[in-house]
Amino acid sequence: MKPRLQTSLGQQLVMTPQLRQAIRLLQMSAAELEIEITEAVETNPLLDWDDSAPSGDDAAPADTPPEDPRETPSDNESDEWSPDESPWSMDGVSHGSGGSFDDDDDQGTAAERVAETDTLQDHLLWQLHLSHLSPRDRRIGAALIDALEDDGYLREPLSGIAETLLPEVTAGEDEILTVLHQLQRFDPVGVAARTLGECLHLQLAVLSEDTPGRALALQIVDGSSLERLPKSGIAGLAAELKRPVEEVEEVVQLLRSLDPKPGAQIGELTHDTYVVPDCVVWRQRGVWRAALAGNNLPRITIHSGYEQMIRKCGENDAGYLRGHLQEARWLLKSLEARGDTLLKVTRCLLRQQAGFLEFGEQALRPLTLREVATEVGLHESTVSRAIARKYVRTPRGTLPLRAFFASGVSTEGGGEASSIAIQSMIRRLIENENPRKPLSDAKLADLLKTSGVPVARRTVAKYREAMEILSSHERVRIG
Repeated sequence: MKPRLQTSLGQQLVMTPQLRQAIRLLQMSAAELEIEITEAVETNPLLDWDDSAPSGDDAAPADTPPEDPRETPSDNESDEWSPDESPWSMDGVSHGSGGSFDDDDDQGTAAERVAETDTLQDHLLWQLHLSHLSPRDRRIGAALIDALEDDGYLREPLSGIAETLLPEVTAGEDEILTVLHQLQRFDPVGVAARTLGECLHLQLAVLSEDTPGRALALQIVDGSSLERLPKSGIAGLAAELKRPVEEVEEVVQLLRSLDPKPGAQIGELTHDTYVVPDCVVWRQRGVWRAALAGNNLPRITIHSGYEQMIRKCGENDAGYLRGHLQEARWLLKSLEARGDTLLKVTRCLLRQQAGFLEFGEQALRPLTLREVATEVGLHESTVSRAIARKYVRTPRGTLPLRAFFASGVSTEGGGEASSIAIQSMIRRLIENENPRKPLSDAKLADLLKTSGVPVARRTVAKYREAMEILSSHERVRIG
């Protein structure tokens, strides 16, 4: 054995400030994004509102039917979807742009624009429902999710989780810990941690090994130095670790960029919040089309006179303005990446769930995050962020993008039926039942089996309870 040098080629994703900003903007709702952009314009002298940008009405094709939404296609975009380059490049820059749509307030009712807040538990259960875990592991996962606090931490001991699973599931702490590690891979990153150090470790783990300060940051969060940092300060921590102060300052900046309470970012909006559709879907000449809801995204641009401003300023002020110019360019590129990714995912959902839009929930096919991520060439976590708290206006009303996803149940014909489609079938059977002799869960299971969807009676009962439908003896109506 002799020591030797060896070179190799490879690709790694470096979490640059630009990419970190793009990811943060991607997971924002339309309302949150509007606030973010407004604050950016107010604090950055080189950003300005673009009053010259055409509105949806001005840019609409003349031959668009009045009842159809109007699209503003860009020069490099066709009406049909084409697999182009992923917008998430190494520097967070997107390529290509999507159409826009003027979302008039008189289209759609106020009820469509009011949505309930998605709680952290809802967000995680939805990911659990679409995961490839076994039914037993899903039961354990559901118990863990139920025990999480609002900030995303699990502070209940694993032994307590094991007790809540009894008597249906008897699981040891090692098995529960294995499922917990699966949950810790869900979005938002850092959720289901038991300590602050573990939470920050989970977020650092997804960064590239080449991220400056990552190795030392992991050492700090995994040891006891993190607890002493507020008292000892950067200088004291540098002395303790025997590292240069400049290096420790870089690490502390990296730690400050992480989210110590990842669960708090889910469900912040109130229950009476008006939702603004991020995309619009309509059918034209038999083809389902999608466009970004342009009027719901504030139009901003870089101040036209910034070059003159920089030339007239002194050296210090010029450096200040150049820094803001860089931030403005990053923001514009991140917004473009957000729109491209959202439009790409929405168009994929249209191809996969055209039957759902045409015929309703009973035609919703099984679809998971992994399938969509594979088709559009993105990571599952990126797809999850892209659809989180995003809404699309369709002929069936304003729907959350997550409504297009569902887990599957094998059918006798060799295919799969989504759980939501099965719930729709159960609801329809109950609506048409004899009120004097309501259908029992066993009878509903038999009828579904006759239709080619074999489900157990317990599954029917679970779906019925999820829809808040009473049991058969409680539905009896006489007279």
